[in-house]
Amino acid sequence: MSTATALRAPLLRESFIELSARERARALLDPGSFRELLGPFDRLESPWLPLQGVVCQADDGVVIARGTIDGAPAVIAAIEPAFQGGSIGEVSGSKITGALELALRDCERGHLIRPVVLFETGGVRLQEANLGLAVIAEIQAAIVALRRYVPVVGVIAGMVGCFGGMSLAAALCSQLIVTKQGRLGMNGPEVIEQEAGIDELDASDKRRIWQLIGGKQRVATGLADVLVDDDLDAIRAAVREASAPRADGAQPVPRSAQVDDYLARLTRVDPTTIAPDTMRVVFNADRKEAL
Repeated sequence: MSTATALRAPLLRESFIELSARERARALLDPGSFRELLGPFDRLESPWLPLQGVVCQADDGVVIARGTIDGAPAVIAAIEPAFQGGSIGEVSGSKITGALELALRDCERGHLIRPVVLFETGGVRLQEANLGLAVIAEIQAAIVALRRYVPVVGVIAGMVGCFGGMSLAAALCSQLIVTKQGRLGMNGPEVIEQEAGIDELDASDKRRIWQLIGGKQRVATGLADVLVDDDLDAIRAAVREASAPRADGAQPVPRSAQVDDYLARLTRVDPTTIAPDTMRVVFNADRKEAL
């Protein structure tokens, strides 16, 4: 490769983060195979948001797409971060649950479907709190049931991140792909600052936040599996590899099945010395490569 070509190469990258949910789903599927289910023209909107003066979105912020990945049947559930911060309500959550449960039904009949969830969400939609929490539990149950048959792949690209009950759904995935711009945590920085005070966490300290819960740190501590650049081709390749069936037919051991291991690691945490580097040592001591 010539020097000029090498200098131009980074400029040829196409950002995945800058794409909408619909564009992300289309980009991950094989060309020409994208088919949207329950799209905007079906007008499946939240019945609760107008009661509180919130303008609805015709797809309620979730895109469900069928198609193929490397020629194999696939379904993608993509959350739109631009609508209500990607929050999950009754309709949007039911769309994800329905897609995963239909994939599960096909898998049980021997027709394997590759499921991919594109997480970009602050968690439950506060205007629909109880209904949203209930449907998030259904999403989690569907992921657990599906991963017995096929890898359930999650992607957290950025910039909203993945928080609340949906962070638990992401943690249940067989493989979790993240960019360094992505964030993963049970509570978002603003919530922590609001509830515990700025001495606990300064939500304006962006460098500190990404050090603690950013994609690079989550992979280094074993709470996510694959770190990729914000590059469409790189993320597409990572999704294809993660969703492909293993040669031996076995499924990866999920984090939720490693309870004893995580409990043992928690006993090694010294609350007075918690820092990004110490967490790497505790939660992924056997990882040698520097991230």
